Order: sequence, then structure tokens, then C-alpha cells
Amino acid sequence: MSTRRPYRGTVTRVRHHEAHFTATDAVRDVVIGMSDGLTVPFALAAGITGAIAASGIVVTAGVAELVAGGISMGLGGFLAARSEAEHYASEHQRELDETEQMPQEERREIELIFAKYGLEGRALDAATDAITSDRRRWVDFMMRFELGLEQPDPKTAPISALRIGGSYVVGGIIPLFPYALVPNAHQALLYSIAVTAIALLVFGAVKGRFTGVSPLRSALQTVFIGGIAAAAAFLIARAISVK
Repeated sequence: MSTRRPYRGTVTRVRHHEAHFTATDAVRDVVIGMSDGLTVPFALAAGITGAIAASGIVVTAGVAELVAGGISMGLGGFLAARSEAEHYASEHQRELDETEQMPQEERREIELIFAKYGLEGRALDAATDAITSDRRRWVDFMMRFELGLEQPDPKTAPISALRIGGSYVVGGIIPLFPYALVPNAHQALLYSIAVTAIALLVFGAVKGRFTGVSPLRSALQTVFIGGIAAAAAFLIARAISVK
């Protein structure tokens, strides 16, 4: 009969590193700003080109639109972030009041949440007791698992405004750049179309790389959607400039 000898070697612990992408807010802001920046100034410049042959005038109008658009986009991002923070604060206060005024009903909501994950009997009671024993933890749990809300960073509003507004300006410079180099606006338009399409491809691929989507698929999708938006805006701008 053979006996198994105990293993006395060195056990190497392998650390499991989970590489999850967490900067979703930053990506969202850059996508919003850059997408509009690549399409709106392009459409404006292209529309003006139909009535004006001098690239200098197109650049002047485009820069004015970039400044106004960047400020507007940034302000919109700031107000959206502030509204999110105010909504969270309001709901947090409401949960605080409810856990004080109707604790049994709130405890029942905790039990229902845990029951969805398969807890029952003593395990359910123990988990519920652990959460409700600390009011702050209780309210935080309700905010996340009942309402699906995460506490916003107080610095989010100004940072989001800068990201969206800055991305809009950076994106808008690309379609306007050919007009600064080519005096004839009609020739510059052809270069603007080319560089804008390339920029949309690159932007889509980078976005896909950071969000875990296929870069090729994201690039083609971005060009398709951005192209439709730019074409629609171009036709509107052209129609207005012709009148």
C-alpha cells in the first residue's frame, strides 16, 4: 500500500488582478464633447463654404462658434453634474427620514433586496440585522441597492464642464484646420471632409479600446453616426446660407 507524502514545497500565491475600466464618467464627457466638436463646426464651415469662397471668413465664423459652443457645452455638463448631486442629496435625506419614521417598512425593503439574492431564514435575518444596526450604512445600502444611486464626487461638476467644453474645442479645431491652411474655401472643404472622417475613425477606435468594445466596430460605428449627424447639419447649414 502506498502512502502519500505531504507536500513540503513553497506555495506560491498568485495575485488575481482584475483590470476593470472605471473612468466611465470621463469617457462619457469626452465622447459628448468630441462628437459634437467634430460634427457641428464641420457642418457650419461646410454650409458657409457654399456662399463664401474665402477661407479666412470661414475660420473666423468657425472660431466664434467654437468659443460659444465650448462654453455652452461646458455649462451644460456643469449643470447636469450639479443636478445629479442635488438629486442624490435629496434622496439621501428622504431615506434618512424614512429609516427614522418608518423603520419596520424600511427593514422589510432590506429583506426583499436580500431575498432576491437567495437569502432566507436565519441568514436573511442576520444580514438584515447587520445592515440596519448602523443607520449610515443602512441608508447607504438603500441608496445603492434600492434606488441605484452612487454618491457623486463634489468635484464632478467643474471637472465635467472642463472635459466636455475642452473636448468640444479640441474636436472642433480638426475640421477647421484645413481652412486655415488652404485659402480657397471650396478646396479646403474637401480636406476638411477627409480629416474629419479620419478623426472620427481614430476617435471611435480609441473609444472602443478604453470601453472594451472592438476598436474596429467602434470606429466604423462612430464614423457612420458622426457622418449622418454631420451630413444632416451640413444640409441645414447649406440651406440657411443659400437663403
